[in-house]
Amino acid sequence: MHHHLVVGAGPVGSGVANLLAEAGTPVTVLSRRGTGPRHPLITLATADATDADALTAHATEAAAIYNCANPPYHRWATDWPPIHQALMTTAERTGAVLVMMDNLYSFGPNSTMPMREGDAMRATGTKGAMRAKMAADLLQAHAQGRLRATFARASDFFGAEVIGSAFGERVVPRVLAGKKASMLGKPDVPHSVSYMPDVARTLVAIAADERAWGKPWHVPNAPAVSQRQIVEALARAAGTQAKVGAVPKAALSVLGVFAPMMRELKETWYQFEQPWITDSTLTETTFGLAATPLDEAAATTVAWWRDRQLVGAR
Repeated sequence: MHHHLVVGAGPVGSGVANLLAEAGTPVTVLSRRGTGPRHPLITLATADATDADALTAHATEAAAIYNCANPPYHRWATDWPPIHQALMTTAERTGAVLVMMDNLYSFGPNSTMPMREGDAMRATGTKGAMRAKMAADLLQAHAQGRLRATFARASDFFGAEVIGSAFGERVVPRVLAGKKASMLGKPDVPHSVSYMPDVARTLVAIAADERAWGKPWHVPNAPAVSQRQIVEALARAAGTQAKVGAVPKAALSVLGVFAPMMRELKETWYQFEQPWITDSTLTETTFGLAATPLDEAAATTVAWWRDRQLVGAR
């Protein structure tokens, strides 16, 4: 049986690896530190994702390579290009399908809502333009027959193991404690979010289905609700009262002095100030996938955070 190579051991990479292993597929999870999920069918390996030779050694006879890497937010412009090129080179050398975890940044501000796979990628900001170029590179290389590739776009992550997200450590622990959660932008405009198990299922599905190759896909998301309503769903699951505030854009400059990620949010502020809604109809009808209902996803998310807090308290 062909194995699969997952590059990155964060929540996306771990979710994909676990899903594959539970289905009986051998998986190698590659990261700088050699960390990752534990399973008899998962091999953890250490390598630099910018090293095409190292990647090729691990991807030999692999059916698919998953790009689940996640460079520091403020270093995308410098860190993404060598990783992206190394993965493309590896896919060319090995024939493995290259599956990229993508986001919605490439569409840019003032995008038509809901966002669909074929919409123009018009981002001009540093991060959005980088993601647009990576997507265009994959589509062009596939069209030219140099490699086989596909990618899935997700919105803001939430779920088990999701910590550094708009709906991660800045929100869920405060909801559990009954404290106010401060949201970016306007708390009452609709905002699609992507539940991590739905993200992993989408990546595994498009890796295995030839109909997916050479095209972008959108992760199935539950119907878009406001950030306030997402916090309310988490509060219902936690048995607490939802309290929601807003982080003013001006505060990002101050917070950015101490946290580079907060400074970088200026570029994507529009995603939280305007409606940010995805359409995943094409993915759902093509592959038979469906989004996990928000209340169910919120309950699982709250349970994971509670377990995490209990472990930390021991």
